[in-house]
Amino acid sequence: MGKAADLSEFDRRQIVMARRLGMSFTKTARLIGCSTSAVVSIHAKWINDGDTSGRRQGVGRRRVIREKGRRRLSRLVKQHQRQTVAQLTAQYNAGASASVSEHTVQRTLFDMGLCSRRLTRVPLLTKRHRQLRLKWAREH
Repeated sequence: MGKAADLSEFDRRQIVMARRLGMSFTKTARLIGCSTSAVVSIHAKWINDGDTSGRRQGVGRRRVIREKGRRRLSRLVKQHQRQTVAQLTAQYNAGASASVSEHTVQRTLFDMGLCSRRLTRVPLLTKRHRQLRLKWAREH
């Protein structure tokens, strides 16, 4: 006998249709090949939610920085591109109701696709380099 979590989406829909056609819980359970309690719970879920999916919603800890906070953090980064994570965290905590750590801000920025970059300084062209480039350009 299958449990409610083991049933496929097709079986769940069959349970709903059988109940809508007036079959009893016991007959429906025999037809599908599952327990009566599974039929009762799936039918109750369909009555209450209008859905029979077995997916668990909201599993795990809620994020400290939710969608609104992510947008705010994105705005802070765009306004002050050269700030460090510590400075961004201080600015974020100045206006937010819940304070977050630097690690949380850094992880959120990384999830948003924003990661730090170092500016590379290139040496300026010397007089010799300019002459060689001009010579190469004239040859080609």
